[in-house]
Amino acid sequence: MQALPLALMAFVFYIAAASWQGLALLRRVPPRDLLVRGLGSLAALLHALIAVGLILHEGSLLPGFSTSAVLATGIAVIVLLGASLFKPVLNIATALFPFAGIVLLLGIEMPTPTNESGMTPGIALHAASSALAFAVLAIAALQAILVGIQNKALKHHRIRGVVQSLPPLTTMERVLFEMIWAGLVLLTLSIASGVVFLEDMFAQHLVHKTVLSLLAWLVFATLLLCHHRLGWRGMRAVRWTLTGYIVLLLAYFGSKFVLEVLLAHH
Repeated sequence: MQALPLALMAFVFYIAAASWQGLALLRRVPPRDLLVRGLGSLAALLHALIAVGLILHEGSLLPGFSTSAVLATGIAVIVLLGASLFKPVLNIATALFPFAGIVLLLGIEMPTPTNESGMTPGIALHAASSALAFAVLAIAALQAILVGIQNKALKHHRIRGVVQSLPPLTTMERVLFEMIWAGLVLLTLSIASGVVFLEDMFAQHLVHKTVLSLLAWLVFATLLLCHHRLGWRGMRAVRWTLTGYIVLLLAYFGSKFVLEVLLAHH
């Protein structure tokens, strides 16, 4: 399998879909959800083929930095496409699709160490729940950015352009909290399965990932609790969502980036 031609094709589909959705957001073209989903699905299919090829090449479901990034963005795209059938979240494609395309192109060019690790059902559950939690909360973070833009625009009475194209703020916030709930359930499953099935969950090379994952869990759980009890919403919810996701990003990719990309060149 030649990864580069497939990645370039996926990138073109991603850019085409994101461009149309972006223009629709700016009210320059009519919304075409079917077109955006169709192009996005073609890109996601190619993305998935490349991700599977990279995982098979490494021989591990706990892959290195570049393969993990390719896998996580691919799953995020698939989750977004699925969620867009039921929730008004397709506008997130404007940012997610180009990012996924760039990660895909970079990921196939970056060398990744080959790992040998026995894949048990328990470790597979941990890997799958981790990837899904990361993907769902990535979409929640992008949704939070849109909510933040909408919130500030409404506060300053600027309701033209992008804000005019978005669903009502109450709908946007409801979808945001639904995503955070789903992401927190998956993150809980990821942490719990890691504690049960990974013998070295608190070993030196994984302790920071475990601690940061627990910290991210705490941030999201606090946000949901305070939303339910104290009515937290608006910019406070946006800030807490983005903080939690940055912590999760550091947990999932911080050490891999340092060990495999920065230190590999020394």
